[in-house]
Amino acid sequence: MSGDLQAVTGAFGYSGRYIAQRLLDQGAEVITLTESLHRRNPFGERIKAFPFNFDSPERLKETLAGVRVLYNTYWVRFNHRTFTFSDAVRNTETLFKAAKAAGVERIVHLSITNPSLDSPLEYFSGKARLEEALKGSGVSWAILRPAVLFGKEDILINNIAWALRRLPIYGVFGDGSYRLQPIHVDDLAGLAVAQGREQENRVIQAIGPETFTYRGLVKTVGEIIGRPRPVVPVPPWLGYLAGWALGKMVKDVMITRDEIKGLTAGLLYVEAPPAGRTRLTDWAREHAQTLGMRYTSELARRRDREGAYQSN
Repeated sequence: MSGDLQAVTGAFGYSGRYIAQRLLDQGAEVITLTESLHRRNPFGERIKAFPFNFDSPERLKETLAGVRVLYNTYWVRFNHRTFTFSDAVRNTETLFKAAKAAGVERIVHLSITNPSLDSPLEYFSGKARLEEALKGSGVSWAILRPAVLFGKEDILINNIAWALRRLPIYGVFGDGSYRLQPIHVDDLAGLAVAQGREQENRVIQAIGPETFTYRGLVKTVGEIIGRPRPVVPVPPWLGYLAGWALGKMVKDVMITRDEIKGLTAGLLYVEAPPAGRTRLTDWAREHAQTLGMRYTSELARRRDREGAYQSN
């Protein structure tokens, strides 16, 4: 094995793919751990894929033997009958322990803005538990805390544009004044790879250079794609029901109650200097003709373990 072997979880997916590409561009030897061994490998022979083997820590340890840096993007967006937050927490703790046992020197881990052990929202409390587990792992670590990612394969921004292209009005939860700070997925990958070369334990607020209110984000995206719509406040419960109904139409989960609570509580905003450089408005203008033309389904990606992630 090379002395600079790097492991990326989910290199055939979204953020993991960008991290893996950055590493390959720098001449690193890269492997991936994935639940989608049969998904089309965009890297061909350059990256070998291994199963997670969460139920066999010894085999997971063997996979990680010789790895210098582990980049962890593994997580779930919501509870489902086939995956849960508690499963994701338990599996990630197993991953950290196996990395320590295998002699991994550093772990770069993707978390979320404003994680809290006391949060009633499992997404944020689960991420907080994992940050604590990593800090106590005995391995050098870096924690990146992004809020919202955007890029060719993203879900949130694309599906906002998809709805704006099809609906006469757009409802926002409450007054829409809560803020968020999207970061481009490749900027996040650059931060991750840079931290893989460091040794100091560090938490980075991985936010982009623009801050939007949710209402302002919707209006901006609508104007950029040429579909400006009236943006109207609706009670969060009604917004959830509308999202649920649209989700049934597209056979997906568009929004969850917890995601609405986290958004309206301002948990996707932090007081920190930007860590990314790519402006969402510039990127959206560049992709205005295609943004939102097709719906991006979270569940379809999880059901189809062979097809490549579509670009928006």
